[in-house]
Parts: sequence; C-alpha cells; structure tokens
Amino acid sequence: MKGQSGSAPSTRAVRARRRRILRFAGWNLAVTWWYELLLPRIGLARLAERSRAKRMTRFAKRFHVLAVDLGGLMIKVGQFMSSRLDVLPPEITSELEGLQDEVPPVAFEAIRALAEHELGVQLERAFAFVDEVPVAAASLGQAHRAKLAPLDAADTGLDGVVLKVQRPGIEAIIEVDLAALRRVGGWLSHVRLVSDRVDMPALVEEFAQTSLEEVDYLHEAASSERFAADFADDARVNVPAVVWERTTRRVLTLEDVTAIKISDREGLLAAGINPAEVAPVFAAVMFDQLFTNGFFHADPHPGNIFVTPLAEPVDGRAWKLTFIDFGMMGQVPANTRTGLRKLLIAAASRDGKGLVDAIRDVGVLLPSADTTQLEQAMTQLFARFGGMGFAELRDVDPREFREFGQQFGDVVRSLPVQLPENFLLIIRAMSLTSGVCTALDPAFNLWDSVEPYAAQLVRDEGGNVVQDLARQALATAGVMVRLPNRLDSLITRVENGTVAVAAPTLERRLARLERTARRLISALLFGALIIAGAIVHANDVVFGTVLMVASVLPLLQALLAGRRGR
Repeated sequence: MKGQSGSAPSTRAVRARRRRILRFAGWNLAVTWWYELLLPRIGLARLAERSRAKRMTRFAKRFHVLAVDLGGLMIKVGQFMSSRLDVLPPEITSELEGLQDEVPPVAFEAIRALAEHELGVQLERAFAFVDEVPVAAASLGQAHRAKLAPLDAADTGLDGVVLKVQRPGIEAIIEVDLAALRRVGGWLSHVRLVSDRVDMPALVEEFAQTSLEEVDYLHEAASSERFAADFADDARVNVPAVVWERTTRRVLTLEDVTAIKISDREGLLAAGINPAEVAPVFAAVMFDQLFTNGFFHADPHPGNIFVTPLAEPVDGRAWKLTFIDFGMMGQVPANTRTGLRKLLIAAASRDGKGLVDAIRDVGVLLPSADTTQLEQAMTQLFARFGGMGFAELRDVDPREFREFGQQFGDVVRSLPVQLPENFLLIIRAMSLTSGVCTALDPAFNLWDSVEPYAAQLVRDEGGNVVQDLARQALATAGVMVRLPNRLDSLITRVENGTVAVAAPTLERRLARLERTARRLISALLFGALIIAGAIVHANDVVFGTVLMVASVLPLLQALLAGRRGR
C-alpha cells in the first residue's frame, strides 16, 4: 500500500503496512541496543563509537526510503526528525530534509471523486476552473489552483482560490500508522535509557492528536481564522480568507495568496525586497506567536511562508509575510509561556543560571535535577559563543565545537529530562524559524532579534512583579494568621492527652518548637510589612513609609527571640 494510493487500502495491505513499520522499528531498536548498550558494558565502547556515524547514515537512508514508499504519517515522522527536534546527529537530519517536498501526487480523477462526494456537487458547477496539475502535494493532502463560480465569487469578493483535498484513503493509513507508532512507543517505554528522560507513549499521543487535527480541514479553517484574528491589526502579516461555502472536513477552499516563497532570495531581490530585512521581521512575528499570543504556526517551513509585495508601503515596508497551511498549530499554556519568556530574557542577557532556571520552569527538567554542572556549562557557552552570528560561528575551529559538544552532551545526558505537552512543536517552530532566517541572511544574528524583544518583555513584565510581590505578601499573611492557631491546637492536644507520646524530651522539644514558631511568625510578619510597604509606597508615600518602619519591630522580635532561646 503506497502513500500515493487513490483508494481505501485493503485489509491485507493494512496488515502488510503495519508489519513493515514494526519490522523496521524492531530491527533498528535491536541494532541500537547491541551497539549503544551491550557493547559498552563488555568494554567495546570504542567499537560502537567508530561505527556510529555510518550506522546513523544507514538508518536515515533506510527510513527515507520507507517514508517515501509508505507516505502517510511516516513522512510526518521524518519531518519531525529532520527539523532538529532533539539532539539527533546531522547524519540523520540532513538525509531526511528532502522529505519536505518529495511526496508524489495523487491522480486528479481520485481527487475529483473525493471532492465531489464531499461538496455534493460536480466540480464544474462549484468552480469556474480547476487546474488538474497540483500546486502542492503533501503527505496528507493535495492542493490545486481554481477559480470560484460567478455567484460564489460575487458573495465572497474572491476570484482565485486554492482547493485543498485530503488524500483518498489517508484516514485508514493514519489509523494503521498510529497503531504501529503506539506499539513502538510501548517498546521504548521499557528501555530505561529512554523512559528516564521521555514519556514515549505520551509523546506518541501528542503526535497522534496533532496529526488527526491536521487531517481535519474544518479544524484547519478555524485555526486559520483564529491566527488571522491574532494579527488582524498587524501590518506585517497576511492570512488567506476561508471560503466556508466550499469547505468540509476533507475539502478546504482558501483565497489564493501565492506570492514569493520566503526562501527565494533571487525572487525577493528581483522584487526590490532585501532578504536581510525579511529575516528579523519573520523572527519577530514567530516570537510574538510563541511568547505573546500563545497560539503558533508549528510548521513554518519555506513552502508555507510567502513574501507578498505591496502596492504602497505600510510602516516603511512594501511587503507582508503571508502564512498558509494552518493544519499543524501549537498552543503554549500560560505557565509554559511564562517560562519561555524567562528563557528568552535569560538568553538575551547571557544569564546561564537564569536560563537553566527558566528551562526548569518550562518543565523540561524534573524538579529533582541537580543543575550545577548545567549552569556552569551554559555560562561557559555564553562566555565563548554568546552574541556570535551564524557567519561568525562558521569560523570557529570545529574541534572546539566538538570538545564543548561532548562536554555539554555528557551533562545533559546525566539529567532527568522530560518533554512537556506541545513542547516538540515549540522546538520545531523555533528550529525552522532559525533555518529560514539563516537562509535569508547568512550573517543573521538571532541575538539581534532576541535582545530588543526580550527588553520589551522585561518592560511588559514590570507590572507583573508588583502583582507577584502582592500575592507573596498575602500568602505570607495567611500563613502568619493560621500558624499560631495550629501550634496552640497541637500543644493543647498534647496537654490533654489527646496525642499520646512516650518521649522524655517532649517538653524540651515543644519549648524549642514554640520559640522557633515565634521567630518564624515574626520573620513572616517582617516580610509581609516590608513587601506591603514597598508596594503601597508608589501610590501613598506616607502610609508606605509607616508600614516599612513598622516592619522593624517584628524583625527585632525575631532576632531577640533567637538570642533568648540559646
């Protein structure tokens, strides 16, 4: 059963496809276990190291053949691996990059049959014209240029459109592929080297949810309109309109917004557009999606981004960025977005410790992780490479990269790492963004885009600092109020015999506990007053000063109580 099949697969083909995927995965897992786990244990680690590059290349080439032959989700899996979602070696990522544009098209008659069945009308009645040659053929669907029928054109104000049709039989293929991937995820969950770092079954389910959403064109249409609403007042961004009258779950009709492909440097220059000016704008738009909106395009490869020339400049630019294909979208939960903002600010300020703290806040590192060595490694990284552009990094001695990479890799592998929900899509989006910007401008320096954006985030977060301090003050006051009652209740229960103990030093321990509690209450009261005073001082100087002066009393009480207790 090929990926380009134009009809639903037979039961026999389904079983053969599933067996082929599992056989491929099982064999390569066995090879990896042999070389990476068994040989090092018996003192043959050097043998495994010497053959690693060749093995990785051989694996990537075989998977490339498998993905192109089967199509379906195997293409998507390859795209995930090719976009540097983790620390996969270049032998794998470079070999799989070509999967982006290598999917063979489906015969137009099969596309026609499915579209007419979904729309309930012949294509000649729904459209004035449909080009039988596809403008794009992807792993899950296929796109053809078309023109709306006169009535629809009058209603929508559109003429040229793109008709996107799901590949016939793709839903059955997805079901088979997901079943196979769930089985492989189950195998990996029993490998401690993997399970200590990644919840593979959860990762597969996240991939499954994303894939099922991508094949539902009603979901894609809604995502398109939500994305358009986020950038409704933004002169940098353009989004195609949805023709809802000609859209179903398997057929999507969009305004034709085809323009200059963002990676087409020659086309941009011919239109009078400097590619080096496009790169920072594209990076800033992606940052806005990730760190401000929390709803982002997770597949911003060059085929999905156009640069559209404008007749009249807007805000000094005579072009817009046009996004298409909203099938793969990601959402950043509020807590993750806060962590990502901290991450961006720490990176911009070259703060190694702050960066590690932000990584922990995002949820990549488990709370139990000892990050001392990682903080040192990040500090060294910033000291040596911080602020360098990609062109400058190319001039660094490769041996220095290898040495640092080995040291850094050893540190990361020793840490308990997990991948939070939707995090793979975030990494994918940022990875593709970096690649597109570097292709536009080889001298592009990500820091130049990060720093002003991070500075704005610091200004935006300024108001949140006061709110956080206020919340801390209220929480401290709450603890202060509840603690005496709890302590008194405990002592009363002990005196009444409600709590039965048999320790000869109980009285001494209770006295020490009471002294400690008093000092704690005084310290908490001091903290609450000083924080409250600092917050109030901005609006009421007199009252704020009174609160801060009053905080001295509980501070003295805490210090004196400590001395008396000795």
